[in-house]
Amino acid sequence: MASLVVLICLIAGVLIYVFILGASGNFQGGNPENEPVKEGVGHWFGLIHRGGVIVPILIGLILINISISIERWITIGKASGKYSASEFVKKIRSFLNLNNIDGAIKECDAHQGSISNIVKSSLFKYKEMEANTSMDLEQKELSIQKEVEESTNLEMPMLEKNLVIIATLTSVSTLVALLGTVIGMIKAFSALGSAGGSVDAAALSSAISEALINTALGIGNAAVATILYNVFTTRIDKLTYAIDEAGYSIVSTFAAKHK
Repeated sequence: MASLVVLICLIAGVLIYVFILGASGNFQGGNPENEPVKEGVGHWFGLIHRGGVIVPILIGLILINISISIERWITIGKASGKYSASEFVKKIRSFLNLNNIDGAIKECDAHQGSISNIVKSSLFKYKEMEANTSMDLEQKELSIQKEVEESTNLEMPMLEKNLVIIATLTSVSTLVALLGTVIGMIKAFSALGSAGGSVDAAALSSAISEALINTALGIGNAAVATILYNVFTTRIDKLTYAIDEAGYSIVSTFAAKHK
């Protein structure tokens, strides 16, 4: 699925470059070979179009960043449940202290998040171990702890899925921008060389503009990707901490009440 999104975004980047940025209305005389119009949105569209063949790739990378970030925001938001994980853990602890396991399970159903799925599975194991008479206390604790770990291993991949794409964008966007910058500077020096010692101001400024447009798009996307990656990993870390806290509470409560 992620590979399909990447392909669609790259194709969309080419289409945007050709049909939106390269629209005739963005250039003087309606010719994309001419300078961009003097003002308005068309001026900026035409200016970005002058960035050259690397621009559609960078636009594709920007669209990938946007698409994956929206998907991660929705997924992690759902995984966080209907209210904060820390508040959920406090409620579960209060139910455990009252030995109200059924109440804790109902609270998991009300929360509807990844942490509640893990806790709910662990609570069912808690009840199972309470009814078990063939195992000693240590074996029961280990069984509950194993259930917590296995449930966590099932939920965590969903939270971390596609984050590697955002992390990759932080470096790939910069490298692609650098490629565009180098191409632009090659054109700039080529313009100087072909001028026979005199400066062709139009060709030189066009080549430098191409280099800087690529630089701006690539570095801007890399910066946004870095920020988003840190935001998502921070939210996942908070959920992971809450999961560990809830799992410890379940195991320690069982051990305390069945000594």
